[in-house]
Amino acid sequence: MRIVDLEVLVLGTSWRNLTFLKLTTDNGLVGLGEARLTNRTEALLAYLDAVRDRYILGVDPFDTERLVRTMIVGDQGRPGEVVTTAIALVEMACWDLKGKALGVPVYQLLGGAVRDSIPAYANGWYRVDRTPDAFAEAARKVASLGYRGLKLDPFGTMLGSLSSPELAEVVRLCEAVRAAVGPEVDVFIDMHSRFGVADAIRVIRALERIDPGWVEEPVDPLDANGHRRVADAVGVPVATGERLYHRSEFLPFLEQRACAILQPDLTHCCGLAEAKAIASMAEAFGMLVAPHNVAGPVAMAANLHLAATLPNLRIMETFNDFEADSPLPGRPPGNPVLAAASGCPGVVDGAFALPRGPGWGVELDEEIIRSLPFRPGHFNIFSPDWHKRRALGGATG
Repeated sequence: MRIVDLEVLVLGTSWRNLTFLKLTTDNGLVGLGEARLTNRTEALLAYLDAVRDRYILGVDPFDTERLVRTMIVGDQGRPGEVVTTAIALVEMACWDLKGKALGVPVYQLLGGAVRDSIPAYANGWYRVDRTPDAFAEAARKVASLGYRGLKLDPFGTMLGSLSSPELAEVVRLCEAVRAAVGPEVDVFIDMHSRFGVADAIRVIRALERIDPGWVEEPVDPLDANGHRRVADAVGVPVATGERLYHRSEFLPFLEQRACAILQPDLTHCCGLAEAKAIASMAEAFGMLVAPHNVAGPVAMAANLHLAATLPNLRIMETFNDFEADSPLPGRPPGNPVLAAASGCPGVVDGAFALPRGPGWGVELDEEIIRSLPFRPGHFNIFSPDWHKRRALGGATG
């Protein structure tokens, strides 16, 4: 079996462009990959076009280790975010092809499932005014959908430092969310590396009263020592890792016990096998894993296959229930991400069911995707009202 064609589709929404990769083999199978690369989709598409003939066509999709290694070392440069995301897209599509060729779900190829369902938490749900009342009402809606965890970045445009009034405002927002959902729902705080060590500690200590499930990326994503200093100074678990792209970048965090939870993103860290390896390293160091997942239905399914095999899984992230409606061909306006593919399990009673397969078990609706092409714009988490997620051109939400 050999790869004979590569095709890329992009679905544009109000705040993210989702890149879908299709690999077709000489026996007619189609494998799927997907990623969302913030503000760099054009560069990703250009790189995929450049390596299409160089590395991908003609390859046996069962030879993923060789393919990934070739893409990492073949250009004599250090792979950055664009390259590792491209590698992940190709590697994901190869796993889908392997599962389809063998007639089994991908998680069975990884050693089989260790759980019957996968706990879920919501992100992207607070597309409202930045007030305690509005955040509380939005949080109640999340809990009413059955979610038993939710994440928010309450910091608005803050970067570098924050004043006492700004800190008080952040605390009020988080207290309102905690009061709205009660003690049974996990509340996770995403700090998006906004602060240095001293201010991060100050913020987290002020938020300890709401009992966060974790605080995420409190300092620079590459600063293992800074994360360790924060973790040692607070009484809340620290999570990080979404902007680390290879196991070598995770190693200092493990060696320094710099966090409690690792968050590899398989769509950026060279794919499924690398994410699985990172999770196994975390298990050896007594750490949990909560995969970062900001993409759509194909990546969601891939993450569920990964999560099904992880003994040290904490919980799985999803944005997809909270996408703003868009016009859809032949039907009323609706959620474009959920409409873009079939087969991916949804959240029921706070958890995902295991995906069925074969492969990922997902099929694209290309009519939907082609009707909502790439959107230009700049999604910037330091701009006013960024959390409303309406940054890209032509937004309808």
